[in-house]
Amino acid sequence: MPPRRRTPVPAGRAALAAWLETPDLGREELATAVRYTLEELGQRAPGRSVEVRVPPFGAVQCIEGTVHRRGTPPNVVETDAQTWLAVATGRLDWDVAWESGRLQVSGTRADLAAYLPLAGVL
Repeated sequence: MPPRRRTPVPAGRAALAAWLETPDLGREELATAVRYTLEELGQRAPGRSVEVRVPPFGAVQCIEGTVHRRGTPPNVVETDAQTWLAVATGRLDWDVAWESGRLQVSGTRADLAAYLPLAGVL
């Protein structure tokens, strides 16, 4: 079962729309946009084999497979908020972000190219 949403969809969509207009958002609005897209990924790709981290705003476990319970998971994606939102919305291609080093990716299951961009998040 996918995790329950903590960010209301209307607030998340509004924050993401604001980011698309002006990427230089305040911290609270940026955090809402990041959390909304992370939760959307968790809804669309439920599971616990990959952890996607966007410090300090949030993290989500996703993708079916081996269940991770404690410690550092074997499959991790970590990036900053601006890169995450760009990849999640399709403004930046996953492979380009990965090859440029803007995404720190470890593990054999951590390639999220099949799940991103998150079509229809607005």
